[in-house]
Amino acid sequence: MVLTNDGALQARLTQPGKRTGKIYYVQVEGIPDNAALQALRTGVTLNDGPTLPAGIEIVAEPDWLWPRTPPIRERKNIPTSWLKVTLYEGRNRQVRRMTAHVGHPTLRLIRYSMGPTLRLIRYIRYSMGDYTLNGLDNGQWREIAQEKDR
Repeated sequence: MVLTNDGALQARLTQPGKRTGKIYYVQVEGIPDNAALQALRTGVTLNDGPTLPAGIEIVAEPDWLWPRTPPIRERKNIPTSWLKVTLYEGRNRQVRRMTAHVGHPTLRLIRYSMGPTLRLIRYIRYSMGDYTLNGLDNGQWREIAQEKDR
């Protein structure tokens, strides 16, 4: 979690007009074919209008993935697959609606990162640019000097 009173930093990370990239790992029902992947890459038209093109790739199940409680309901005769999705807009339930639109409903959705250098390090440990948790335990915090933040 990043807590800030720096309005410029907050705006860079969260304002839709800034087109901050958000990366998700998505478990979907079935195995999307090239046509479905291409539709997502070029943008699909949802009820609230067309989406921007998205970065889409089929990936293996992440090795850092924690067990889901309760587990997803898997059907024995329908395989599942994982997608890495990069969006540059943030509509309500957008990833779920996009995958359903191409015939592959979302079963599990994990936001992996936000911003150009924010990434998951291990389970729920994050870094942002040059800032890392560097050994901070749960409940600990530290201040970042304002001049470094610029």
